[in-house]
Amino acid sequence: MPTAFHILSTTDELDRALARSSQRPVVIFKHSPTCGISAQAFESITEWLNGEVPNADFYVVPVQASRAISTQLAQKFGIRHESPQALVVDDGQVVWHGSHYRATATSIAAALDTLATATSARESASR
Repeated sequence: MPTAFHILSTTDELDRALARSSQRPVVIFKHSPTCGISAQAFESITEWLNGEVPNADFYVVPVQASRAISTQLAQKFGIRHESPQALVVDDGQVVWHGSHYRATATSIAAALDTLATATSARESASR
């Protein structure tokens, strides 16, 4: 697994990742290595991360090995579990999510760009 991804396998790791989202966006990718769509999405995101350093921390939940974490995410955010699935979390809230063919590097990059633009606008308005 690329070093750009941090693996989430415990509740404590998930809690720390979600707390981190108050400082910078967090992307959580639910990955099933036995699913062809998930493998394509994972490869797409990995290639993107090897070429760019987006302003976000990236985490992966290997769903077969960490089913409890996947279930906990679904319950916490009210988003049905699917794989592959990407969640963009900002300040403890999911601001974008995509599953199956929407869980791509391009979609995640667009969501992070939209979030950055919105954050910049809020900061400018508060000055």
